[in-house]
Amino acid sequence: MSGEFRVRELILGIEGLALLRHSLDGDEEFLKARVEDIRRFVSGDERLPDGGAAVSELDAAAGYASWSAVYDSLPSSYIEVEEPVVHALLDALPPGDALDAACGTGRQTGALVARGHRTIGVDQSAEMLAKAQERAPGAEFRTGHLERLPLDDDSVDVAVCSLAMTHLADLKPGVAELARVVRPGGRIIVSDMHPFVIALQGQCLFVHGSDRLAFVRNHVHLPGRYLEAFTAAGLRVRGCVEPVFNGRLAPGGYEEFVADAARAAWADLPIVVVWDVEVPA
Repeated sequence: MSGEFRVRELILGIEGLALLRHSLDGDEEFLKARVEDIRRFVSGDERLPDGGAAVSELDAAAGYASWSAVYDSLPSSYIEVEEPVVHALLDALPPGDALDAACGTGRQTGALVARGHRTIGVDQSAEMLAKAQERAPGAEFRTGHLERLPLDDDSVDVAVCSLAMTHLADLKPGVAELARVVRPGGRIIVSDMHPFVIALQGQCLFVHGSDRLAFVRNHVHLPGRYLEAFTAAGLRVRGCVEPVFNGRLAPGGYEEFVADAARAAWADLPIVVVWDVEVPA
């Protein structure tokens, strides 16, 4: 499936969400500014970035091949609020055999290696794996998919999967694979885009080529769906943390064009969810 991300609707939606969330007790001048912005964008008085051209969807393989070139170069509010939670969980674990599933450019692979784990990173993107090998030369890397991990049963003590399950339409195969490869008594740490932010506007845009934008589709996975997947895989939930938006907007993104509205729209909303689960001994 492929689609287009419509810029005008995105910007109008952010302005409208800011209005909706602050309609009860918002500052009158702030509310007037949002209404005026909406009027100007609808009437065409305000020119949209790139003329409001639609942003095309890429599948995960093509998207991450392209995204790998710039993935680590720009700050991300999602990563900034996710990493402290994930790393705190890793700090409490003894060194052992570890998996970074859908490792991307290896940011969690490096974190695992730094904590003394014998680490395997798996990703479907050769371009992402090349970046990961530079970042964590002490790890082993394999090409593979979340739904078909190239590891034996019960082969690692801890598995980490960061901000990747969102690309699966169905959680259960990916969760089942993590459960398969982790030994009894082992831990699985999964972070994902929060369903709130995906449902509202959860497609992460990135520069594709020299001057175009694209996105890889994120799917909404409600907490109940995660609990169903964990239960089906025989896993036990230890904890769940929901870090909230920290105010950072992606540099050069469309949200920066309506920064006041965007920050008000996302204020105090969780943008990431981190699950801490275990394989029963």
